[in-house]
Amino acid sequence: MLIGCPREIKPQEFRVGLTPMAAAEAIAHGHSVVVEAGAGSGSGFDDDQYLDAGAAVADTAEEVFATADLIVKVKEPQPAERARLRDGQILFTYLHLAPDPDQAADLLASGATCIAYETVTDVAGGLPLLAPMSEVAGRLAPQVGAWTLQKANGGRGVLLGGVPGVGPGRVVVIGGGVVGTNAARVAAGMGADVTVLDRSLPRLRYLDDTFGALFRTRYANAGNMAELIPMADLVIGAVLIPGAAAPKLMTRDDLATMKPGAAIVDVAIDQGGCFETSRATTHDDPIYDVDGIMHYCVANMPGAVARTSTLALSNATLPYLLALADKGWRRACSDDSHLLNGLNVHASKVIHPAVAEALGMESVPADSVV
Repeated sequence: MLIGCPREIKPQEFRVGLTPMAAAEAIAHGHSVVVEAGAGSGSGFDDDQYLDAGAAVADTAEEVFATADLIVKVKEPQPAERARLRDGQILFTYLHLAPDPDQAADLLASGATCIAYETVTDVAGGLPLLAPMSEVAGRLAPQVGAWTLQKANGGRGVLLGGVPGVGPGRVVVIGGGVVGTNAARVAAGMGADVTVLDRSLPRLRYLDDTFGALFRTRYANAGNMAELIPMADLVIGAVLIPGAAAPKLMTRDDLATMKPGAAIVDVAIDQGGCFETSRATTHDDPIYDVDGIMHYCVANMPGAVARTSTLALSNATLPYLLALADKGWRRACSDDSHLLNGLNVHASKVIHPAVAEALGMESVPADSVV
């Protein structure tokens, strides 16, 4: 199979879908690899490293899309990329289709088979291809939140760690999953006063048993939200429903209860955001103000630390990529029900039920297409 990796064209996206090491693994399995020139430069991989691995380097994205059987990327395909997809081609990347009907329409029109990293599952009920980027985004969230709180950025001018004689900033993390756990760990490590809210009692017990007094846990109900949000200097949204649009956990009215200049970081923005006032931003222009509350809603946060993110993502995706290339997508998905859960679109039909529900469309049972 010919595996193609184009350069990412989303603004300020420096990750790459295939590292030279991953390319070498695919070639060792008997496959061919073509990479667009410069695709790995943002992550510190030059074209010579791909050539040394045995891959071909194409001058343009058009050549990659025109020749490859399987396209591997990081971010959802942009309009120009979607126009290059063709019937029968396999696309393996993050899609986040629930809040993006335009992308969904283009993928359906292409006839391509589209497998989304974010809905592939594992035996433990986790999301193994989303987890590494959730870890990165979670650890970045307090860092960018602390920056957003700086007075020059419109924030309250609060130092999360405080200083002797001055108390620390207060951080509320909504969601105790992978993103929330990593965010809480880093925020607490910065010296902040941290509380994590979650609706799962088993998860709250896990966090309490594992981290002890490092941060506090509270049950996520309206009363606790109403108590904690007005006291927070920084609120981090870290909720996820696989494949579906993120639930809106804070309304615009809630902003009125917050301190002027407080900050919110919406890590769920890829799935539409978990705050009513969230809208996607970029690394070029990451912050905006709504009613005196500073919003950081960058839709590809891990792209800021592209090398770490690319290596972490490649570690997770490579076994699935090899399975798709070695077996073909039908057999690979038939053999692995967890990979089958990643199938979002095939032959101009929506397959994943949560994606279909979010888009107001009918889904086709995955078992019927493999």
